[in-house]
Amino acid sequence: MTDRRDFIRIAAGTAGALGLYTSGLGAATRRPASTPLDILILGGTGFIGPHQVNGALERGHTVTIFNRGRRSGAYGDRVEELIGNRDPNVDDGLSVLEGDREWDVIIDNSGYVPRHVRASAELLKGRCRRYLYISTVAVYDFDSAVDDFSESGPLAPLADKSVEEVTGATYGPLKAECDRIVRDVLGDAVTVVRPTYILGPGDTTDRFTYWVERIHSGGKVLGPSHRELSVSGVDVRDLTDFVFRAVEKDIRGSFNAAGPTYSREGMLWAIRGTTSEPVHFYWATPELIEELGLSMPMMGGGRDRPVSFNNEASIAAGAVYRPIADTVVDTHAWWGEQPEERRANPRGWMSPEQEETAVARLG
Repeated sequence: MTDRRDFIRIAAGTAGALGLYTSGLGAATRRPASTPLDILILGGTGFIGPHQVNGALERGHTVTIFNRGRRSGAYGDRVEELIGNRDPNVDDGLSVLEGDREWDVIIDNSGYVPRHVRASAELLKGRCRRYLYISTVAVYDFDSAVDDFSESGPLAPLADKSVEEVTGATYGPLKAECDRIVRDVLGDAVTVVRPTYILGPGDTTDRFTYWVERIHSGGKVLGPSHRELSVSGVDVRDLTDFVFRAVEKDIRGSFNAAGPTYSREGMLWAIRGTTSEPVHFYWATPELIEELGLSMPMMGGGRDRPVSFNNEASIAAGAVYRPIADTVVDTHAWWGEQPEERRANPRGWMSPEQEETAVARLG
């Protein structure tokens, strides 16, 4: 277990980074773009979509969104909405995107299935200056001998090209195939951004939010198993800022959007550094999680050894990554502002009774 000396070191480093950020030296300030763009966003809802839409509008861009319309009207008359389906074989499919209409930029943040991504990429080819695809670092081949993945690292193979169900096991290989497809179809017109664990206000997955809220509540906290495994996060606002830097500056290539790498244990200690509540960590084992059927929000995942993701290319292209403390503080504040019904029904959180039972077994 990390001792008090390690905690003081982590907390001091985090607090120092937070001071750097709030002084204005650690992140870019949003300001209107020098040239307004006509942007099509494939998606526009969920977690990262609203940050992209609102970020684009703040910069003075014109925004069109394409999705299934389940949250139609969420942006009022500030955006144009096109209703359809990424699967060309479902309902009207991509028909609303057919024709010769062009956009300056297309941002694809809802592409998970290779067949769907190929259909939209081929349909929209030549109809935009820059096509930016939101991939993921889960595309890398973690069965390879690589421990520090740069953008040229090996991608996971998709052994069965007929697979389309997105699960914990297929997510990475499916996104890897999508990553390959957009680069093959669109060539130099495509920019690929591969984020790590996306964190921050507005998180619809409730994964990182669980750890923030649980640690801020204090007491005996059950931490994840394999606490030595690595986890790297990127604040959704930093991801958004880099996406717009890439499309506004017409930057091509592939980029890991990755903040600092922690161990799972180190990440929880960094969160601990933002609260004065007394906290004592207990560390679950895989056997205990399985035996008690614990619902423990994922922290990183998909890897059985510590790995890291090189972010030098993204930093050279202008990406800035705020300290984890800033993300924690803002996530905690955002969660506290949510309606009581939302806070009472988080996704995938273990119950206090489950945690107490597990801690008692470990104590």
